[in-house]
Amino acid sequence: MAGKSAPKKNLSTLKRVRQAAERGLHNQSVTTKIKTYEKKLEGLLPSKNSEEIDRLLRETIKVINSASSKGVIHKNTASRKISRIAKKVNAALVS
Repeated sequence: MAGKSAPKKNLSTLKRVRQAAERGLHNQSVTTKIKTYEKKLEGLLPSKNSEEIDRLLRETIKVINSASSKGVIHKNTASRKISRIAKKVNAALVS
C-alpha cells in the first residue's frame, strides 16, 4: 500500500499569494501617506496660515479620495476622514 503523495502545486493560488503580498505593500504605503498628510495638516493648524493650510487641506483630500477610488480604503472611511479634518481646519481658522 502506497502512502499519500504530496499535494500538487496550484499555480493560480501561488500567483494569488504573490499578488496579495504586492498589493498589501502598496496599500500600506498609501495608508501611511494618508496618515502623514493628516499629521502635517494637524501640525500646521496652530500657525493659522490660511493659505498654507488650505493648500495642504486640498492635497490631503486629493490623497484620501485617490485611495478611496482605488479601493485602498472604503468610501465611507474616506468621507469620515475628510469630514473630520475639514471640521478641525474650520475650527482652527475661525477662532
